[in-house]
Amino acid sequence: MRATRLFCSTLAAVLLAGAAHAAPQYVAAGTPLPRFHLLKEGSHRYLRYLQAADSNTPLDIWQRDIRFEGKRVTIRQRWDAVGKSPSVKWLDSSFEAGTLRPLSHTRITQKDGRKTVEGFAFAPDKVTGLPDLPGNTQKALAIASPEPAFNFEADMELLQALPLAEGYEAQLVLYHPGGPAAPARYTFRVAGSEAIAGPAGPVDCWVVTTDYNQPGTVSKFWFARATQLMVRQESRMPDGRLLVKTLID
Repeated sequence: MRATRLFCSTLAAVLLAGAAHAAPQYVAAGTPLPRFHLLKEGSHRYLRYLQAADSNTPLDIWQRDIRFEGKRVTIRQRWDAVGKSPSVKWLDSSFEAGTLRPLSHTRITQKDGRKTVEGFAFAPDKVTGLPDLPGNTQKALAIASPEPAFNFEADMELLQALPLAEGYEAQLVLYHPGGPAAPARYTFRVAGSEAIAGPAGPVDCWVVTTDYNQPGTVSKFWFARATQLMVRQESRMPDGRLLVKTLID
């Protein structure tokens, strides 16, 4: 009997260890997201800045608005950049409710007195330029997507809707609309948990990491465990500086 109990305890330990290092779970665009209910209507603002050994250089204030419109979700973003060349960028993205399968995406940038308009339509097998959007500089775009892709510019909300837990890994096909890289799979891993400072005090967070398919680099996200809202992100730049995105409100 004692030997049986020992065997069962050992087997349980092995199974738990295996679960902690399970293969990444592939999340297909268009499938229901387990924690989609954590996405709430409203606005949040983030400060982006570059951190060096002895300095912090502000880049922009970044606002994200979520709205539910029937069977669709709209995420609108505004980036107000500072510095020598101030600029404003507006992003307007629509998604299928419950899955965050991307439907359309527009990006308008105002800089140095010039306005640039970009618009995209997502389909299961490709991403194309919106043909009827006035002034669309991406009208001729046609990118094949062997697997349905998520919109990279809504990665924060996508990760928020996943079942984050110790040892969880997710593999997602992502595409940055109009970017040089084709749609590709990226792996995000819950590396642990940590309490960090938030706008209203300490926040218990899941720590999520990815290398964005660039081995040797690591980007870290902190998602509040209670709401899975992103509180902070850090990414090391090629010049050694740290790019920080931190929640303001």
